[in-house]
Amino acid sequence: MQEIKSSDNQNGGILNIAGIGPGNDRHITPAALDAIREADLVIGYATYIKLVKHLLDGKQVVRTGMTEEIERARSAVSAAKEGRIVTLVSSGDAGVYGMAGLVFQVLQDMGWDRTQNPELRIFPGITALNACASLVGAPLGHDFCAISLSDLLTPWPAIVRKIEAAAMADFVISLYNPASGRRQKQIVEAQEIIKKYRGGNTPVALVKSAYRSRENIIISDLDHFLDYEIGMLTTVLIGSSQTFLFDGYMVTPRGYQNKYTMEGEVLEGQTPARSLVLDNNGIPNGGA
Repeated sequence: MQEIKSSDNQNGGILNIAGIGPGNDRHITPAALDAIREADLVIGYATYIKLVKHLLDGKQVVRTGMTEEIERARSAVSAAKEGRIVTLVSSGDAGVYGMAGLVFQVLQDMGWDRTQNPELRIFPGITALNACASLVGAPLGHDFCAISLSDLLTPWPAIVRKIEAAAMADFVISLYNPASGRRQKQIVEAQEIIKKYRGGNTPVALVKSAYRSRENIIISDLDHFLDYEIGMLTTVLIGSSQTFLFDGYMVTPRGYQNKYTMEGEVLEGQTPARSLVLDNNGIPNGGA
């Protein structure tokens, strides 16, 4: 087992990697807010810096654009190695399609380990998936996955294999980066793949800019969700075969109906705190 050693931080350099969630103070963790407040240098994509600009008075701020992620990560590491307190901000959670992984690649490339400066701190944030799900009900009540449809860094055939596997396994599927001005065919192909495994009436939610000023929510189904505008700020939530709509909410049941009545009584053939018992057809004994 590898022994984990921490930096003695002799030079005082700290690199905070903070997920700011949707970007408003109500949905940023207190720890992430503190990481921004303590920094003397804050680095981030220009759109995300704008979301926290009210926290940046008196701080040096570095804003960069799309496709400049590597330079952003290298600048943050270099400044922290010089002894500064740096906070690199990322929307959602920095470890989910965010900057944390790239920072680790930069650190690995320069031969850094935990005994060296800078001291590394990572602060979790509310992901786009969690934020969007909370606005439409409980779509993530059972197994789910997230797939990015952006082929800027991942080959499209590899993405297709992931969609196929997720659809076949009956995961609730969250599609990040589903479309852009130049990229429209991927979401169409994704729909075609998923429809091979689940019905056209499967609930689908489209959530744009969750908890931001231009928030927009549409509840549709697998047959018709492409009738609506879908862009880079949209997260697409596609239900499993068990997902249903209830009074405008999208719900994926955990499976309690396979073992209990809604009065809490155990169904015949089942035992609490024990594996689900199936019949010869693979159906839960006593289940729905």
